[in-house]
Amino acid sequence: MSVRARRGKRRKLKNEINVVPYIDVMLVLLIIFMVTAPLMNLGVDVQLPESNAKSITEQKDPVVVSVDSSGNYFLAIEAGNNEAVDEETLAARVRALVANNSDVAVYVAADGAGAYQNVMDAMVLLQRAGVERVGLMSNPRQDGAP
Repeated sequence: MSVRARRGKRRKLKNEINVVPYIDVMLVLLIIFMVTAPLMNLGVDVQLPESNAKSITEQKDPVVVSVDSSGNYFLAIEAGNNEAVDEETLAARVRALVANNSDVAVYVAADGAGAYQNVMDAMVLLQRAGVERVGLMSNPRQDGAP
């Protein structure tokens, strides 16, 4: 009789999942991402020189190598994704891009207040990486002077 009494009082298993801890974790992660997202540095402030050159229109995003006034290199393969790189990494990544697509557009954006030697060094690096044509970026002049 005691065996039957135990079987009758056996607890029934619940097949429910408690999602409250998961919601708490997701809310904390959401708050962390909302606070840190504006703090991320997505670009480099470069004062481009001005010119009256015609704008070039491309269907694909070009590869942009930025050089700041200190001579540091930044590589943007997709629009808005500037990444600080050293000379070896820059040459290797551009070489890989050119190997996949020889028609890729490569532009150099250098700080107008920086040394011209920094621009030349970047162009030599790109030439050694296999880039045949390099474009220079500038801002349009506001006064219309040549």
